[in-house]
Amino acid sequence: MAHPPLTPSGFEATFWLLDRALDDNEYLNPRKLHRLLFLAQAYFAVANAGHKLMPATFVADPDGPMEPTLFKAFAYSRPRVDLAKLPERAETLLDSIWRRFGAHSTDHLTKALKRHPPYADAFAAAPGSEITVEAMIAFYGRKPTTREGIGALTDQGAPHIEQVLRPRVMRSQSGRPVNVHQWRPRSLKDQ
Repeated sequence: MAHPPLTPSGFEATFWLLDRALDDNEYLNPRKLHRLLFLAQAYFAVANAGHKLMPATFVADPDGPMEPTLFKAFAYSRPRVDLAKLPERAETLLDSIWRRFGAHSTDHLTKALKRHPPYADAFAAAPGSEITVEAMIAFYGRKPTTREGIGALTDQGAPHIEQVLRPRVMRSQSGRPVNVHQWRPRSLKDQ
């Protein structure tokens, strides 16, 4: 049985990222926005057994990964839409994506993502081809090699999910703060 995406549209994640950038006194240009949305979709799928964060389809545009519906909706200005409240899991993921990748320049994000297999393979098939969630999971969900470096977003690699998602801080029975991560069962091929 297929699971529905966590959010009812891509607008919720888009507005969250735009508002977060404004809170940090930063202008989030459309190209960088789409790179961050792509990474959010990929890492959410990795962390949640292939489920999508948002009902969005990313394509291999010549300029980099892009969600065409959101691109058209924001072409002239911020559209007026009714937004659903973001679930806490979505906010936690988007906050992690912003903290991990938000400081990178648009050019760095674009250059790195265009060399990653999910984009590169889709673009090689035909410009404008869909970048599948399965391809995202296969690349962003794998263990990085030592050659790729630890936690860097480079042309050859990307940080492992544990280096992207911020752990939640909770209290132990003695009152000490402890970091907790969402439990993710390993697939049979990982064993």
